Amino acid sequence: MNIRPLALAALAVLAFASICSAGSIWAKRDVNQKDLYADDKAYRIGDVLTVLVAEDSKIDNKANRDLKKDTSRSSSFDGELGKFADIGDFELEASSSNELKGKADYKDERSFTDSVTVVVVDVMPNGNLVVLGNRSRDIAGDKQVIEVSGIVRPSDISFSNTVTSERVADFRIVNKNSGVAEPYTRQSWLARILDVLWPL
Repeated sequence: MNIRPLALAALAVLAFASICSAGSIWAKRDVNQKDLYADDKAYRIGDVLTVLVAEDSKIDNKANRDLKKDTSRSSSFDGELGKFADIGDFELEASSSNELKGKADYKDERSFTDSVTVVVVDVMPNGNLVVLGNRSRDIAGDKQVIEVSGIVRPSDISFSNTVTSERVADFRIVNKNSGVAEPYTRQSWLARILDVLWPL
């Protein structure tokens, strides 16, 4: 048996193996690629979360007051002053009336719907997420800035990585408007002074 051809064949296989890199038939997973069954819910600092803002505020206060007071008094005197004199009889009557009626009716209804993506800025010891974010819009000179902050419980976050505003603890939203339309929706300085001097 000739061993030389077998040795040459073995050396050729080893050389070819050294050239080719070893690995499985499956491609290595990219660290930036999402797993098929990965959970995209926010849970650590730096993660993003979308807050679905749906705030409705309705106020209807009514107050009625009706106060009335009537007073009547009469006295009479026969004019006899004992044995000394007689000044004639007379009667004295007095009456008074006081009435107060008041009515107040105050109604206010507002609705605000939007969505703002926030960033997790802190994780509390119990796992709750402290979030903070803002959104700015500038459309034809009208500027709107919405600031949102609060505390989110991870179990309230849906699989689409969203949470409704009613589920956010210490929820705070600030809506600032400025630009072309802002002077037309703001009360003038003269009207504000008149409201102070003549509030009725």
